[in-house]
Amino acid sequence: MAGATAVAGAPQAMPDDQPMDRRKLIAFFAMVFGMFMSILDIQIVSASLAEIQAGLSAGSDEIAWVQTSYLIAEVIMIPLSGTLARIISTRYLFAICAAGFTIASALCATASNIEEMIVYRALQGFIGGGMIPSVFAAAFTIFPPSKRSIVSPLIGLVATLAPTIGPTVGGYLSHAFSWHWLFLVNIIPGVIVTAVTFTMIDFDKPQMQLIKKFDWWGLASMAVFLGSLEYVLEEGNNKDWFSDEHIVMGTVFVVLGAVVFFWRAFKVEFPVVELRAFGNANFAFGSLFSFIMGVGLYGLTYLYPLYLGRIRGYDSLMIGETMFVSGIAMFVSAPIVGKLSNNMDLRVMMAIGFAAFAAGTWLMTGITADWDFYELLLPQVLRGFGMMMCMVPISNIALGTLAPHRIQGASGLFNLTRNLGGAVGLAIINTALTQRSDQHYARLSEHVNYGNPAAMNWLDSVGANYDSFGLDGAAVALQKLSGILTQQAWLLSFMDVFLVLTVLFASLILFVFMIAKPARPAGAGGGGH
Repeated sequence: MAGATAVAGAPQAMPDDQPMDRRKLIAFFAMVFGMFMSILDIQIVSASLAEIQAGLSAGSDEIAWVQTSYLIAEVIMIPLSGTLARIISTRYLFAICAAGFTIASALCATASNIEEMIVYRALQGFIGGGMIPSVFAAAFTIFPPSKRSIVSPLIGLVATLAPTIGPTVGGYLSHAFSWHWLFLVNIIPGVIVTAVTFTMIDFDKPQMQLIKKFDWWGLASMAVFLGSLEYVLEEGNNKDWFSDEHIVMGTVFVVLGAVVFFWRAFKVEFPVVELRAFGNANFAFGSLFSFIMGVGLYGLTYLYPLYLGRIRGYDSLMIGETMFVSGIAMFVSAPIVGKLSNNMDLRVMMAIGFAAFAAGTWLMTGITADWDFYELLLPQVLRGFGMMMCMVPISNIALGTLAPHRIQGASGLFNLTRNLGGAVGLAIINTALTQRSDQHYARLSEHVNYGNPAAMNWLDSVGANYDSFGLDGAAVALQKLSGILTQQAWLLSFMDVFLVLTVLFASLILFVFMIAKPARPAGAGGGGH
């Protein structure tokens, strides 16, 4: 039977009172650092795409694929990693991923054209994606439940801090050195992580007999389904969704891939992804909350820099310095959250986290073109604190009550929901910003006409000013007025998006108390039922 085979070589839950083994601790911290590099690499590059574009002489439509190729490849590997860990063991999977990620990073730094860069980034994303779920799985199998108040905040901090400080690190590296260092910075830490994890990890044993049962059709259909879905979500808004034939074809592939993938997942003895974990109500709810947190995590990491760049005219380094506040808030609140998770109902913690998140986005609905570091300070602090208050309980609820042999596969699914939440959130946010800014521009321009004396006076005075310099004052004044209307339309669309996010997170507070009270992580109830 598949279940019996799985349990034979799978990691077993530790008794509650067993002390932490130093060797396992070192291996675990190396794994956490590997995950940090992998998650950081998405955002570290996003802040410096303009520099890469110039360095590789790429077109504006091509450069987006530096990110898209990474994300498509990563989203395929994340759910697959649980199955691979069972076949070749966590030790070999993580060491291979860390080594491959390091080599791919070096290749990215040597890329001489955009085609090479896209291939190397896809390789980097695919291999790096295997490191992320392995850390979550290890945390819930090698440490007893009583130690989760230390381990869970650490993982939560890394999973949320890496995307948040990515723009800061990326902006600094590309300014102080060159865009090549966005990738070269991974090499020395990558070598260390590879060496430490290969020599120290001994959580589980390989089950090579499972490779005979491996579902290759399931893998192919999952790759088509998730890869196409990520492509449609990433590129949809830029290509005006279904008016573009590539998006239509991508959607067809999503549907076909999904049908075959879900059919295989419930039909074969050893599916490529263990979807039966969703039968555990806590895991299902935890995954849902993780999906929404992905919307908040990646959505706000996108919105703040967009505002600072488009409205304030900041460069990548200035944006990074302004956004660093969220990272500090997360860092400071991590130990507090760890202590609270021992003594507080996890549902209450999540409710506080969602409320802080909603309060931060509500404050942003009053945004103006003059907002700077100090106006953005409190919303970012609330975001950082809210993120930590949510992430720790969500991972404890999702993975804390699963049987040990289920955790490897479930961890990949859990991390996938966060990435898909980010992809869906960004697609909706981008579409909303584009459509709402067009609508707001049309409404604003209706009021700026020849029947509006204030508008006429402004055009006359600004036009006269430019006339005195020998320019065509009327044309320049109209151009200036159009720029002001565009800026205000964008600001109004930012307000709309922040309001929608506020409603989303506020509504989750009610949803939290619909789930059964989970066992406290300090109790023995975290073993698995």
